[in-house]
Amino acid sequence: MQVINLGLEPGEDIDGFWRRVAAVSADWLAGQGATLRDAVLLLPFAQQLAPARRAFLARGGWLPVLATTRSLASALGPTALAAPQQISGDAPVDALAADALLAQQTWAQTLKREDPRAYRLALARLVETAHAFARAAGQRAPADRAAWFDAARRHLGEDAIGGTERALVWVALEWAAADDRAPATDALFRHRPSAWIALQAGGADPLAQALLARGAVPTLLLNADVDLDALAQPTAHVEEALCADFETLAQASAVAVLQHLAAGRAPVALIAQDRVVVRRVRALLGRQGLPMHDETGWTLATTPAASTLMALLRAALGGGAVDDWLAWLKLSAEPSPALDALEALCRRRRIRRAETLDALDKLPAQALWQARRQALAPLTSSGRRPLVQWLFELKRALGPEPLAGLEGSEGVLMALWLSRNPWPGSAHEAVLRDARLDGAGFLAWVGDVLEAGQFAPSDPGSAPVVITPLVRAMLRPFGALVLPGADADTLGRGGRPLSLLSDVDAAALGLPTQAQQREAEAQAFAQALRAPVLTLLRCTRAGAEPLPASPLIERLAAAARRAGRASPLQPWVDERQPQAIAPQPVARASVAAALLPAALSASAVESLRRCPYQFFSRHLLGLHDADELEAEVEKRDYGTWLHAVLHRFHTERQPGDITAQLRAAAKAESVGLDDADFLPWQASFERLLPRYVLWLGGAELNGLVFADGELDRQCTPFDGALADLLLRGRIDRIDTTAEGQRVLLDYKTGSVASLKVKVAEPFEDTQMAVYALLMDAAPDLSAAYLALDDPGGVVTVEHPDVSATAEVLREGLQADLLLMLEGEPLAALGEGSACEHCEARGLCRRDDWSAA
Repeated sequence: MQVINLGLEPGEDIDGFWRRVAAVSADWLAGQGATLRDAVLLLPFAQQLAPARRAFLARGGWLPVLATTRSLASALGPTALAAPQQISGDAPVDALAADALLAQQTWAQTLKREDPRAYRLALARLVETAHAFARAAGQRAPADRAAWFDAARRHLGEDAIGGTERALVWVALEWAAADDRAPATDALFRHRPSAWIALQAGGADPLAQALLARGAVPTLLLNADVDLDALAQPTAHVEEALCADFETLAQASAVAVLQHLAAGRAPVALIAQDRVVVRRVRALLGRQGLPMHDETGWTLATTPAASTLMALLRAALGGGAVDDWLAWLKLSAEPSPALDALEALCRRRRIRRAETLDALDKLPAQALWQARRQALAPLTSSGRRPLVQWLFELKRALGPEPLAGLEGSEGVLMALWLSRNPWPGSAHEAVLRDARLDGAGFLAWVGDVLEAGQFAPSDPGSAPVVITPLVRAMLRPFGALVLPGADADTLGRGGRPLSLLSDVDAAALGLPTQAQQREAEAQAFAQALRAPVLTLLRCTRAGAEPLPASPLIERLAAAARRAGRASPLQPWVDERQPQAIAPQPVARASVAAALLPAALSASAVESLRRCPYQFFSRHLLGLHDADELEAEVEKRDYGTWLHAVLHRFHTERQPGDITAQLRAAAKAESVGLDDADFLPWQASFERLLPRYVLWLGGAELNGLVFADGELDRQCTPFDGALADLLLRGRIDRIDTTAEGQRVLLDYKTGSVASLKVKVAEPFEDTQMAVYALLMDAAPDLSAAYLALDDPGGVVTVEHPDVSATAEVLREGLQADLLLMLEGEPLAALGEGSACEHCEARGLCRRDDWSAA
């Protein structure tokens, strides 16, 4: 095998490089007496075929066969189908086949029984390793394959300790060795061209090296790899941009692309080194209407079609959570007021289970709800069933036009075998027929299929921007390369090692090691230095930690220093022009008299006193956050339920066991929760029971008697222009003393300390003052908070002289409301906790205030 090194030529562009490849190949073939048209030139990637073909066409005459090892193997003959229990190359399908392989392994079944999640992870790693072994075997000559498997067995047998991971490696190796099909690559070893020529760029290709090493015909290796550590002066103009954060990095990357296009350097390669950043850059460029061709694609799981299908499956197989059903309804049905009303009903009444909705009459969107429940009923039944039956029911649930009009629908339906059938007798057919899954297993398998599948958007043709990985940008005629993510965490770290094999194992078995992967990435980076312009962009910090440059950039700079040259990295110039925007302060808004409500509640008064902007947003505009349909029980839910329990107990109390009657009241107050969700409430209530019984006994000994509870009251405490304004509220409880005095009691599940702080400044305690106004601020009133959750017992926290406080509150409210009626602008007066969790910060724009 002859080797010719193709280094960097000063001033040579990519087209010039390919012309040099064509000239060197033609001259060498002539010297060997081999015909050009019967020779094969193997290229690393299919994307390099077009520039290579143009270079040979420019010379005139016959062209050699230009191909990659994969495309040539496909052209030389079909690949045999995988039979049942053979490796298909489809990871989710092979995971189910691997599950069947391990059915008789005691250690595997023990793991499956004790830790199902760990077992699923073990299956994924087993399949990954088996695929690696199959690829490695296919890269060797047929005569050498058996010896390679024997050598692998000897190496693995040297581990005397073993363990679960080593057992999985053994299964993977024997699974790959048991596949008696001839790999597609065997056709390459049988092929007899007039000569083999392989172009090496980005590291050695084991299969191409094995073909050239046979020596049956003249062979030539064109080595285009560049030693990064000896590259003192790259061909490219290299510029570097340092960015403070993620958004700055994304915007600078988009600007760099636009600057290259404006300078006539098209097409531009946007290197997908950091996929998160590139997604943001793609969105920014899309706003400019810029056509882009994405060669990397993205997983099927991120497409709208996959999202819709997974929403259907979560509704059917997610255990009956209303949140899952609402998500499916909103994706599968047209928006409608009835559907919005159904969601509002669920949020308002905190309905979490679909069965609860089924039991209600006169639901909003009831016909739609019942139709969807009926359509997914075959999928919701429990039990294990064959995978093919799951897929049949899923296809029927999707309807006659499954996922119509959704991006990615064709790929999703193909990947899940909903729009095609497997070949008879194939591994896919066997798995679909024989694998039996429960609902959770089927949902997980569909997720794995969609994560493994790739979606490629439609190609806009000759797009000026091409999104591609670094390795596929090699030796292509781009006008410029833009590489965001040129930092130590993203560029130069190499690929991920195999999960079940150490680097020592990989080296012994001839599999790619991490060192080899890092060197291959370095070679790809060195090839990027052939481009006319290479723009490197990186963040300087990762959170609070400094983030250094990629070691590949450091190696490039070190090579220049060793040669006595200046650093090849030039600062990137952002050509955007800053635009000055004159501040335009907005005057404070005044409240129109027509906006004032006809009635105020205690919470509305509290909002007005905390901050007028809160009052304006909540009670004049009616803005509020949507209630969550979360499974976790909130403390306010517990408080609401506890109010109802205590009210039922006191209004229905009979002589006898107080504790038993309290438990009966708690059981009677249904909240629509299952036993698991209700358990925290029940535990809190059981802790409260003895404390409340003890407090109640002491209070009744002191002459306190329950008089009324959950009492709705209203009054008109104002005069003049506000004479018709109602004040409304619900008082938790009214007791009477032996002297006939009335006591307002308000249940609280918060801390005693916070209540004591609250009543220490009585004029700041709005709630009790409002309740006193509702009772006409009678002089015989007293008031207290009843803290129910204190570990020391139920504690009474008295509000002193509540009638006087109520009168001061009435006068203050009268003055504030009259000012609002007269058009006085609202001032954002909130402080501390009033602002910390306020949803109206966007109205008062407190975060944007300045001293000016």
